[in-house]
Amino acid sequence: MGSAPAILIVDDSSDDVILLKRAFKKSGVANPLFWVKSGYEAIRYLKGESPYTDRSQYPLPSVILLDLNMPDGDGFEVLTWIRNKFPSGGLLVVVLTRVEEIRKINRAYSLGANSFLTKPSNPDELQELINIFSGYWLLQNRLPSQLFSTTAPFEHKTYEPN
Repeated sequence: MGSAPAILIVDDSSDDVILLKRAFKKSGVANPLFWVKSGYEAIRYLKGESPYTDRSQYPLPSVILLDLNMPDGDGFEVLTWIRNKFPSGGLLVVVLTRVEEIRKINRAYSLGANSFLTKPSNPDELQELINIFSGYWLLQNRLPSQLFSTTAPFEHKTYEPN
């Protein structure tokens, strides 16, 4: 897997995940990306329950990109579970969703989201969002030292089109 901590994408849209993975690659993010399709599956992943028991294959992420509207456990349920299990913050949770209602934005922050971003529908705008996201959350932001033994928790590499 390498030394860079994992990023977990929690989103039920395979189309959105394809676009996100492409945007991360173009941004030069070398961290391994993992994807689960529902809130229930996200909690199973984080608990290390089957089929996610092998942490060398399914490492605990350092950043979670969390959609709110999903079947089988929404993003609010996942966020509540995460903050109950990691009360000191430990995991960075960035809500990435199409929701723009102020009530839901406020609720996400009150449940412990570190950031709330609205998913653009345009791929170029998504690319710009991921460029900014990776610059701040992955390169500039520093995680608590007890979480990871590496001093540079994220790897970045130059994108070279195939």
